[in-house]
Amino acid sequence: MDERYDSYCAVDPLFYDALTNTKARTTEYGEDLILPDGWKRAPQQDWTVVGPDEDPLPPQGWKVHISARREDAAEVLTIVWDYCTTRGIGFKFLRGPQMLLMRNSKYAGRGSSGKFITVYPHDDAELEQVCADLSALLAGREGPYILSDLRYGDGPVYVRYGGFAARYCLDDSGKVVPAIANATGTLVPDRRDPVFTVPEWVELPAFLRPHLEARGAAKVASVPYAIEKVLHFSNGGGLYTGRDTRTGDRVVLKEARPHAGLDATGADAVTRLRRERDMLRALADVPRVARVHDEFRLGDHDFLALDFIEGEPLNKALVRRYPLTGPDATDDDLRTFTDWALDVHAQVERVIREIHRRGIVYGDLHLFNVMVGPDDRITLLDFEAARDIAEDARPALRNQAFAAPRDRTGFAVDEYALACLRLALFLPLTAVLRLAPEKAAHFASIIRSRFPVPAEYTDDAVRVIRGDDAPPAPPITLDRDRIATGILATATPTREDRLFPGDIEQFRSGGLSLGYGAAGVLWTLHTCGAGRFPEHEQWLADRVAPPPSGSRLGLWDGLHGVAFALDALGRTGEARDLLDICLGEPWRDLNHDLVSGLAGVGLSLDRFGERAAADEVVSLLADRLDAAPPPADISGRSHPHAGLTRGWSGPAMLFLRRYETTRDPALLDLAARALDRDLHACVLTDDGAMHVNEGWRTMPYLAHGSAGIGIALDRYLRHAPSERFRDASDAISRAARSPFYAQSGLFAGRAGIVAYLASRVGAGIVADAPELARQAGALVWHALPYGDHLAFPGEQLLRLSTDVATGSAGVLLALTMARDPEGTALPLLAPTTTADAPAPRTAVPAGAPA
Repeated sequence: MDERYDSYCAVDPLFYDALTNTKARTTEYGEDLILPDGWKRAPQQDWTVVGPDEDPLPPQGWKVHISARREDAAEVLTIVWDYCTTRGIGFKFLRGPQMLLMRNSKYAGRGSSGKFITVYPHDDAELEQVCADLSALLAGREGPYILSDLRYGDGPVYVRYGGFAARYCLDDSGKVVPAIANATGTLVPDRRDPVFTVPEWVELPAFLRPHLEARGAAKVASVPYAIEKVLHFSNGGGLYTGRDTRTGDRVVLKEARPHAGLDATGADAVTRLRRERDMLRALADVPRVARVHDEFRLGDHDFLALDFIEGEPLNKALVRRYPLTGPDATDDDLRTFTDWALDVHAQVERVIREIHRRGIVYGDLHLFNVMVGPDDRITLLDFEAARDIAEDARPALRNQAFAAPRDRTGFAVDEYALACLRLALFLPLTAVLRLAPEKAAHFASIIRSRFPVPAEYTDDAVRVIRGDDAPPAPPITLDRDRIATGILATATPTREDRLFPGDIEQFRSGGLSLGYGAAGVLWTLHTCGAGRFPEHEQWLADRVAPPPSGSRLGLWDGLHGVAFALDALGRTGEARDLLDICLGEPWRDLNHDLVSGLAGVGLSLDRFGERAAADEVVSLLADRLDAAPPPADISGRSHPHAGLTRGWSGPAMLFLRRYETTRDPALLDLAARALDRDLHACVLTDDGAMHVNEGWRTMPYLAHGSAGIGIALDRYLRHAPSERFRDASDAISRAARSPFYAQSGLFAGRAGIVAYLASRVGAGIVADAPELARQAGALVWHALPYGDHLAFPGEQLLRLSTDVATGSAGVLLALTMARDPEGTALPLLAPTTTADAPAPRTAVPAGAPA
């Protein structure tokens, strides 16, 4: 689970959306507060910015942050408002209670959590005065600790050095990020990590030194536990393994921060930890339930020590054993797995029944909260959401793949989760049941066709999930027309930030891009024969004339991709104008990759006939390749990424494209060296398939996995023989033969596997045609009804998406490639003998589906 997605699920039940766009927000902070003459206020994303009309603020400096609880946030704002407006000091604050809740929620970003108000002093002298005054005015007020800042005293006042003005630079990965100037005036990233740091060229003001010294007063050595390993951090606190130094017993330590890690009711991590303690003690006689070892406080944080349980979470055990992730599962494999899964479910059900006999609702059953021991015996963990049945309250923290609908209360919450677990053990796609409960019957049919499970096992699950009286759902079949009309039905041309709903990335990089925004959707609809939509094209063109400040430049996440789409849609003049803007930006400083960096920019420049600039990109990439450190055998996190979109396979595609034009053998050599770097991070699985190794998992997918590398390898092999590359290509092709892929998207799901196979069939590898047909047909596993249309879930399966990288447009493109593998290709990745954006094979009136 990627915890970033949680806050984008709070607004709309069907699509990812930002809190700033919610129509449900009925109140905003500060609406009743009066501004003095000569002051203004303006919304800015999650914030309301308030300041004098003419405020000579420096571009960066020490800023003051105020934290607050939801209960008295309005009062705190009034105090700060009156103080700042009286003294001519600008400030900003979170716009409303919902923003404050989500910023302090359990899975909110720890680097920005706790910040309710930001005050902008003009200099260090004013900083000292503001800190002292606001500390006195807010004495006795409480709020969540701001991890990125230095606390002033013991109240809700914090300080951090950072940017005031909206300035941007590129970080090490090539992304556009907020910036500050270093000692030489060079813009560098304004880091916002969950730990207080001072830039090396900045001196901490003397009045803050005592507060820095006081920061380390609470010592772990003051408690009888030794922390050995961090298991997990959330905004509510950490989870650690350790030992009781008095007894040597292994324990798990759960930390709870006050006023942080809020759930939907506003309860903080401390409240939930104490509830968990009470529930576990009430269930002390129930077998296979975690046991309380001890409790203690450190500073103002609560800790619960639990007995250590040997084993692994059920989600990991399931991944390790699941037979459908490989292409060669035998009947014996399926029977063995079925016996294990049925036994696991029976164990979990027995424990839940015992909990119910004590009058307690567990409330949070899912794959991560079941520990499977070495003997395959299970133990239930995490009782934060558990409640006495008499409370008649719904769980406020839930895993959406197992969370019951609002009409289920009491023990029915657990019954629903048990039903989801029945399906998830055999087909872990139950997150989409929140979007389409009728999909449960389809999942049951898939499970019975693959595994020897009793019919009553899946029938009971479907009955509970859908409800006793739900009518049978009509079967779902793939239909490209219905996918295209489903995409168009989601369009919101009245919105400024996005035209089509997609991944959460569109709220960071903007809703315009080829991968995540309108450009990619409109290009795909046209390329796949669904027509042209002038109103929507105009929406896109209007928003890049000129582009918004801070826009990225990349092919898949920025302006080069928009220019490519506009040109393919026949809007050549607007495309060229945008390209000229891109060429005037510092594109030479971009990283090497295909999504944001030089590889994508080079392909775009080549496509537009800017051959001199494209060759300069090739030269820059060649220099980067020469200077690159030795390749790593792990991709991502602290290591360089491998793969098509973030690794060196993207530059390899540019080298190969230029080779196909120039026939310069040096370009072929560069492509081989680039591909070698990515192959270094690949591993062979037990069934002989090649995946990218991410250390904690292996990936077969198009963007970050082996399929994207395979596309580049196959392109290389069209021009030069290589036994090593041929062997790798064959092994990668095995990774595209699995019956199960968790997601449907182009970048990280089955659609990308389909696109990879289509590229091979289009290149003449006809032996892959049957597998291409199978994988394309299996996209129906993820297809969901959307009115009279079809839709597909995006990343994490929690909401629908229509974009190319994660949603319906990517599925539509993949299905079109499967239907026409020689004539349709991924943007700018076809050999130069194939048109970049072919016209539809059959003429279709504008606005009509293919």
